[in-house]
Formats: sequence, structure tokens, C-alpha cells
Amino acid sequence: MKKLVIILVTSLLFSTYSLGQERKDYNIYTVAFYNVENLFDTEDDPLTFDDDRTPLGKDMWTQEKYEDKIKNIARVISEIGLDNSKTAPAIIGLCEIENLRVLEDLVNHPLLEKFNYQIVHYDSPDMRGIDVALLYQKSLFIPDDSQSRRLMLYDLDEPTKRIFTRDQLVVSGKLNGEAINIIVNHWPSRSGGEAKTNYRREKAADLNKQIIDSIYQKDPFAKILSMGDFNDDPTNKSFKKVLKTSNNRETILAQELFNPMENLAKQGKGSLAYRDSWNLFDQILVSESLLGSRSGLQFYQAGIFNSHYLITLNGQFRGYPFRSYDYSGYTGGFSDHFPVFVYLVSQQ
Repeated sequence: MKKLVIILVTSLLFSTYSLGQERKDYNIYTVAFYNVENLFDTEDDPLTFDDDRTPLGKDMWTQEKYEDKIKNIARVISEIGLDNSKTAPAIIGLCEIENLRVLEDLVNHPLLEKFNYQIVHYDSPDMRGIDVALLYQKSLFIPDDSQSRRLMLYDLDEPTKRIFTRDQLVVSGKLNGEAINIIVNHWPSRSGGEAKTNYRREKAADLNKQIIDSIYQKDPFAKILSMGDFNDDPTNKSFKKVLKTSNNRETILAQELFNPMENLAKQGKGSLAYRDSWNLFDQILVSESLLGSRSGLQFYQAGIFNSHYLITLNGQFRGYPFRSYDYSGYTGGFSDHFPVFVYLVSQQ
């Protein structure tokens, strides 16, 4: 966490410096999200379909590969937002992690150990055994409460057949002494076709809205971040019709959600690539209460962390995120997604 010098001019939060303007010091915090692409241990869990990620499985997932993956993910986390905050993220949501063990191995890696990350994790009923989780620096964030909210889904063709997917993780606590609520998501995939599976993500969006509404019932001015791999772009119905997100912070109303990623998507930016086109499934939604109209923590900026080493340099997938596995097998890469982040600031 770093002191950030910011100049306030009338209603604008940030502007360039000029003589006569009031000089104020701010703290800056990075809050991030990262789909880490199948961070599995090497052991076979008989209750889930994790057989591929074992030494004798299709991926030949050995201890050496596992440790290499842990090192790679630890490096990425240690560098997100570093240029501005001078530390790793205060808070980071993760998805596609198998269990508590891999999280413990991750936070205890030498690249992350000094940040003293703590873990919030619940097992989800996902058939592959992948979960969402939250890591936080103990010196910066203090959790007050956490819960795992189950998404109940059923197949449209077989209404009695349940679709087991990831829970939504809700963590409430204090960042820099100020209350904030974090929701970590990994919505159902598009496997089987986007149109056929739209209803699943819309159901996930509806659960997300229920969670947000319940937070507002307790505190109408609550500060909320909803982050995740939503498997939808910012302009899809799940966002625009169900969550009613806005990309215009100037006209947003109380208790509405600002989606800073929508403007990034309109600029052609993305967090993952498929068939030579970009998607921005990884997003962080920001409550209106974080947009500077009130005191305390305020949203400053959003971004995609796509440092050069995270990009495939050659071959069929040149320019894509440098993933751990491709059609040729193990690559030694990082993930098929780029992390995303927001900066929050608070006056000293």
C-alpha cells in the first residue's frame, strides 16, 4: 500500500496538479481477480472428476508441474498493481482452485509469504471440484463475516436433473478500517453453446443481485465489489438486464452497479481469447457508493494485468494468454485468463 498524492478539483476526483489547488494524500489499494486455470493438486479425489490432473491422468500432472504452476501463479499475484500500490493486492479473488491445500501452498510460496495472505474458502459442489476463494493481506483487510451462497440450477431438457456448479462467496470486512463487501463469482460456462446456456448465467446473475440487495437491506450505503469470471461479456443480458449495470459513472443512480470493464471491452480489450477474438469475462463490478460521492474508500481505476510474460509469443495462439496447457500438452505457462484489478483509494 502506497501514499498517492491526488489533487481534488470541485466535483472531480482526480485531476492534474496546478498551483492554488488543494493537495491531499491518499492511500491506494489493489483489489484483483484471477482465474488461475485449473490449479489442482496431484492427488485423485474420488468424489470429483479430477482424474486428468493426476500423475497417471491425461495431463500427466506431476508434482514438478504442480510446483511450477504454484510458482507461476504466485509471481503473477505478487506483481498485480505493484507499480502504483507498491505491494501485492490487498484482496484477490480466485477461481478454478481445487481445494484449501492448493491455496495454502500458494500463499506459503516464497514470492507471497511476506504478504501474509489469509484464506477464505468453502468447498463448492462443482463436478470437477473447482472452487472460488478469497485471499487477503492480514495487515490491510480484516474479515468480519463470510458465507457461501449456493446456485441451484436445473437442466432445461430434464427439469429434475440438477447442474452442479460453483457457489458465490460473500466476504464482509474492513479495508483500511472501512466496511466493504466482496462477492467472488465463477458463473456457469458456455459449454454446450452460448445461447443454450444463457439461462444459467442469468440465474447466477439473479443470485448475485439477491446477495447485493440483502447487503443493501442492512446498509443502504454499503460499499460492494462483485468480481469473477462471469463467462459473459459486459454487454450480455446477465449484466445489462438482470444486474442492470452501467458504464457511465456520471449518470449512475444510488445502489446501481458501475461496470468499468464495459468501456475496456468496447476498446477491444479482453481477458481471454477464443477463435481469434477477445472476451472480457473477468470483471469487477463497483457499487455507486464507491464512486466518490461519499467519503472514505473510492474507486479510482480498473485494468487488465497483461504483463509481457503472460502473453504467448509464437505459434497458433500467439498473442493469447500464455496458458498452462494447450493442444500440444503442458506449456509451463500461467493461465488462459489475464487477471483484472481495480484501484481503491482513501484519504489519509
